[in-house]
Amino acid sequence: MPDLLIDHAHCEKKAAATALNLLFAYVDRPEICQEMPPIVREELDHFDLVLQLLGRRGIRFRRLPPSCYGKRLHELIRKQEPERAVDRLLVAGLIEARSCERFGLLRQHLPDPELASFYDSLFESEARHHGVYVRLAKLFADDETVDARLAELAAIEAQIIEEGDPLPRMHS
Repeated sequence: MPDLLIDHAHCEKKAAATALNLLFAYVDRPEICQEMPPIVREELDHFDLVLQLLGRRGIRFRRLPPSCYGKRLHELIRKQEPERAVDRLLVAGLIEARSCERFGLLRQHLPDPELASFYDSLFESEARHHGVYVRLAKLFADDETVDARLAELAAIEAQIIEEGDPLPRMHS
């Protein structure tokens, strides 16, 4: 459990960085400029909450080898715009959806009441973030194109998850 909690902190930090990177990359899109700052703040708040949880449990935050999940998803992002924007947003959305799924499982199955309550408190925001990213992808392509690409990426993501990771990680 300590490694999973440390990995969770790293995931929240990366989620904030992703939202901030999208804000910088698409500064000419008012919708992105409106939607990303609250997500950045919320992800950083989650990072802080995980750090506080680690502190209460006497677990030192440290570097961990990351899982291959995020790296493999990011390798699927196409290079040319506007396809790149669609993919960046959809990959971020998939990661948020998977976090939501994992938090839901943790809140239901952890015998530790504090951890179960903690993951319950984060569940809704992850689902909301997923929806925001998919909606924003539709600024760069029509609904049908985005939905088809999301299905394609989700199928590859399922393979990545099925292959798993040898280390306990949030997305393995």
